[in-house]
Amino acid sequence: MKKLKHGVFWPPFLLLLVAVVLSFTNREVFITTTTKANNWVIANLGWLFSLSGLLMVIACVGVYFSPLGNVKIGGAKAKPLLSFKHWFGITLTTTIASGLTFWGILEPVYHVSAPPESLGITPNSPEAAIFAMSSMYLHWTITPYAIYCVPAIVFAFAYYNMRQPFSLNSTLIPVFGNKINGKWGQVVDAVCLLTLSLGMAGSIGQSLLNLAGGVNYLTDLPSNPYLWAIIAVVLTFIFIVSASTGLEKGIRILSDINMKVFYAIALFLFVAGPTTYLLNLGTESFGYYLTHFFEKSLFTGAAAKDPWPQWWTTFYWASWFAWAAITALFLGRIAYGYTVKAMIIVNFVLPALFGAIWMTLFGGTSIYMEMNGAGLADLMAKNGPEAVLYAVFGALPLAKIIIPFYLLIAFISFVTAADSNITAMGGISSTGISPKSPEPRIMVKVVWGITISFVAWVMISFAKIDGIKMLNNLGGVPALFLELVVLISLIKIAKSPEKYDKSEVNEDKDIELSKVG
Repeated sequence: MKKLKHGVFWPPFLLLLVAVVLSFTNREVFITTTTKANNWVIANLGWLFSLSGLLMVIACVGVYFSPLGNVKIGGAKAKPLLSFKHWFGITLTTTIASGLTFWGILEPVYHVSAPPESLGITPNSPEAAIFAMSSMYLHWTITPYAIYCVPAIVFAFAYYNMRQPFSLNSTLIPVFGNKINGKWGQVVDAVCLLTLSLGMAGSIGQSLLNLAGGVNYLTDLPSNPYLWAIIAVVLTFIFIVSASTGLEKGIRILSDINMKVFYAIALFLFVAGPTTYLLNLGTESFGYYLTHFFEKSLFTGAAAKDPWPQWWTTFYWASWFAWAAITALFLGRIAYGYTVKAMIIVNFVLPALFGAIWMTLFGGTSIYMEMNGAGLADLMAKNGPEAVLYAVFGALPLAKIIIPFYLLIAFISFVTAADSNITAMGGISSTGISPKSPEPRIMVKVVWGITISFVAWVMISFAKIDGIKMLNNLGGVPALFLELVVLISLIKIAKSPEKYDKSEVNEDKDIELSKVG
């Protein structure tokens, strides 16, 4: 208790607790309230999410070519905390990799079978296939990683170069000055803890559905709240244990395993899947995505009263903003010893390229099957989204081998992402976190892990896939406004980084980090 930042920890924790209690004592009020709040968000803020996502992309490109791009995180003498390979592996697997394993196969089925009515695209037509694949590139490549990259750069520079505390309000100092380190700073941290809690609960929910679908396929156990509860307990236990072992023993080892399994399963699908179709559809759709980038990025559907953009693009941008606020603490922490340009390559360019390849293979395969009479959309309507994932793999050679492999990748992807975020949440709600002592107490991680997992189980038990979307949308709103202010901080720093950089002052006394990867 002495190590807790009480003003940061208790407000979001108690709000989550109230939500859980309300969901059990008055389920109807709980669902009605969250649904109304969610509907207001997607109806009124979709345009702002779209514009903000585009601004983050522009910012990443601009900073790469600015004077800030050549600045080393931690100062000129700083040596990398991680090797480049481990740095990239941890970055990729702690951001949206767990989403890739769930939505990569599932989402295209929605788009090809039910494209936006306002665009006049016939379902399951060639135009629908191109629309579906290009939408996957929109949702899973450039923009989401830009949303992560911007706050990560600002926090890394603020923490290591400006010598500011391990807190999100440190990213706001270029705008508000040191006065933000007081009570208002605690408010910022508390709000961001709540946004990540909701976003992370949504991610846990999709992981529960994903893993339950695999268990159902292999054992015929029904995918229901009882099975989800069992999986939630196992997941929570594993990622808490991993988070408790620290950066080198836990997340670094898991991310290394994860990357190898990623490569193996992607290579298998490239060889065993409809290879020629994937390459052709991917090439054509990527061209369409690039030529229509601004149009797709800013599509709101308002003129035709089409809800598609709100239920997809807004949902994703809300999810990324909700995660990015706190994930930036972790991503910034592990960037020590590298330049800002290197941060942009590892946090923005390379993950976006990986996402494009992954979506071409997995999204293209599910589009091919749906277009050729596999009936994936009907299966989804009848048995739930998780059934589609394993129907696709079941149609491939060596299904009995590849499906356990896929379950492993889905499991490790989530555990790795949860590990990093539970660590960041514990750090932001604890005192005494510094470069020399970066790990929070184990008990803080345990409390956050159990609470968030329970919220996730409640939401998918009551609302399933819509519950996941509501959690992400609601969590993304305050995080969106925070990141817009962080963007202003980035612009101010990029204009004159030397004005804020204090890394050369007492460098040897302030920071003593050694290479661990």
